[in-house]
Amino acid sequence: MADPRFFSLAGPFTLGRLAELSGAEMAPGADAGAVFSDVAALDAAGASDIGFLDNRKYMADFIASKAGACVVHPDMAPRAPAGMLLLLSPDPYRAYAHIAQAFYPVTPPEPWVAPTAWVDPTARIAEGCRIEPGAVIGARAEIGRRCRIGANVVVGDGVAIGDECVLGANATLSHAILGNRVVIYPGARIGQDGFGFAMGPEGHLKVPQLGRVVIGNGVEIGANTTIDRGAGPDTVIGDGCMIDNLVQIGHNVQLGRGCVIVAQVGISGSTRIGDFVAAGGQAGITGHLRIGSGARIAAQSGVMRDIAAGETVGGAPAVPMAEWLRQSALLGKLGRRKGRLPPE
Repeated sequence: MADPRFFSLAGPFTLGRLAELSGAEMAPGADAGAVFSDVAALDAAGASDIGFLDNRKYMADFIASKAGACVVHPDMAPRAPAGMLLLLSPDPYRAYAHIAQAFYPVTPPEPWVAPTAWVDPTARIAEGCRIEPGAVIGARAEIGRRCRIGANVVVGDGVAIGDECVLGANATLSHAILGNRVVIYPGARIGQDGFGFAMGPEGHLKVPQLGRVVIGNGVEIGANTTIDRGAGPDTVIGDGCMIDNLVQIGHNVQLGRGCVIVAQVGISGSTRIGDFVAAGGQAGITGHLRIGSGARIAAQSGVMRDIAAGETVGGAPAVPMAEWLRQSALLGKLGRRKGRLPPE
C-alpha cells in the first residue's frame, strides 16, 4: 500500500470494473464481482490486492505471489498460482497503469492564493487554481483553470499556461506558451536565453534570442531540466512528450509528438526530431540535425549525423545498432588477443 501521508486511495473496485477501466479481459472462470482494495507489487501483495507481471524476470515472484488478482499477458497465464484471478492483456503494464490511476487518481487542487504569493494586477487567473507561498505571477500572464502553481515558482511576464497544469516548486518560466495538462517538475527552467552569440577575436557578440518555447498538451518536463527559447523560430515540444530530469534542450529545437527523452540527454540548437523518438540517458545530439520519426538512440550515444525514421543507433559517433554491436565485439576480441583483457 502507498503511504497514506502522501497518496489518497480510492476504491474498492470489482474485478469486472477493473477490467473495464484497463481494457483487459477476465480469464475464463474469473469472478467479476470479486472486490479489490489496492494495487501492490507481486512479492508484497495480499488477497485483496491486484498486481501485474510484465517482465519474465519476475516470474518467480508471480508464481509465489499471494495477490488476489494479477494483470498478465495471456502467454503467462498458465504459470499463475492456484486461486489467483487474472486479467489478460497484450500490454499488462499499460493496463496496470489504468488500474493504478483508478486507485490513486490525481485530485484537483484546492483553490487558494497564498498571502505571500505575488500576482501582478494585469495577470489573468482562471477559476480553481492554487498558487502557493512565494510564487510570482508576472504582468499579463495567463493561467488556465485548475492549475497548481508550486511554492516559489516564477511565471514571467506574458507567459500563457493552459488548463490543469502543474508547476513544481522553484520552477521558472519565461517567454513560454503551454498547452493543457502540462506537468513541470521542481527546479525546471523554461524559456531562458538560448546559447547564441557571434564568435570573434574582438569578443563574442550576443545574438538576441527573440523566439519562445511552445509546449503542447500532456507534456511532462522533469526536475532541473532546461529548455531554451528560440533565437527567432520557436523551440517546440510536441504533444505527449515525456522529458526526464536534467535534460538540456537548446534553442530552436523541435520535438514531435510523444518523444521520450531520458535523463541527462543534451540536444543542441536547431535540431528537429520527429514523432515518438526515444533517446536514452546521457545521449548527446549535435545541432542542426534531422532525427526521423520512430528513431531510437541508445544511452550515451553521440549523434553527429541525421538519423532516418525508424533507425536504431548506438555508440559515439552513433552508428546503426547492429554495426555498433559488431564494433564492440571486435574491440573486446582485439583486447583479449593482445593480452590486455582477462579471458571471458
